[in-house]
Amino acid sequence: MSHAATDPESAPDERAQRVQRYEHEGLVFDVRDTGPLDGDPVVLLHGFPERASCWDAVAPLLHARGLRTLAPDQRGYSPGARPRRRRDHRVQHLVDDVVALASSPALAGRPVHLVGHDWGAVVAWYVAAQRPDLVRTLTAVSVPHPLAYLRSVATSTQLFKSWYMFVFQVPGLVERLARTQRFDQVLLAGGMTEAEVARFRREMVGEGALRGGLMWYRALPMPARRLLDAQVQVPTTLLWSDGDRFVGEAGARWTPRYVEADYRYERLPGVSHWVPGQAPEVLAAVALERITGEIR
Repeated sequence: MSHAATDPESAPDERAQRVQRYEHEGLVFDVRDTGPLDGDPVVLLHGFPERASCWDAVAPLLHARGLRTLAPDQRGYSPGARPRRRRDHRVQHLVDDVVALASSPALAGRPVHLVGHDWGAVVAWYVAAQRPDLVRTLTAVSVPHPLAYLRSVATSTQLFKSWYMFVFQVPGLVERLARTQRFDQVLLAGGMTEAEVARFRREMVGEGALRGGLMWYRALPMPARRLLDAQVQVPTTLLWSDGDRFVGEAGARWTPRYVEADYRYERLPGVSHWVPGQAPEVLAAVALERITGEIR
């Protein structure tokens, strides 16, 4: 069972409707609930190694079109939602966390639009597949359908692009390296800006969220059979940027096989993997096209 908590600094009538925190499986998740309260809800799911703040440049663009956004710090990231065991970070738990948010009484039963980047896209794909009753549309950023991604590993250079996943399996290694300035150079080489690296150092390292984010990778060898049935039946857009050093385009070519609804593919030139912070206007426009049905 889940229930929402509210921001004590909000006006009383608004406080009763905002989802500032919610509980699931004994964990407490922080949420940035902003924009018009009567707007259609859009759930924004961050990836690694970022938190809900990665959507700060995107959310106002959605608010301007009358949409309400809910951006949670997910499992392992929220201070109140950092279980110690690797098994507690399996993908199905991550999916169920988002289902709990989408089912919040504060949303009054309104289905949500899902927008996910990186790992957030992985979770969003599975939420859309498992609970189409809760999802109106899906906009996946950078990461194709998970089963398409697996196909790309076998049929392209994706395995080499995913080298870091093997490094992340070593307990404590990245946590130690992240305390060094050399790690900043790795992030910069991966396309992050200096401002994004500074945010990583503050929010992930300084606030103790790094281990929780890494646990998503460390739980990958523990898949759930339920995840193999992942056909998506909600209108879907995939946005991929050609400067991405971690995810190749091959998975995008396989993705239409797993979407049994209106599907669009948007290819963004000249942008790195970190699309929410580096191309927020484009991302918002693509998401709005999917959400509203209006063609740019």
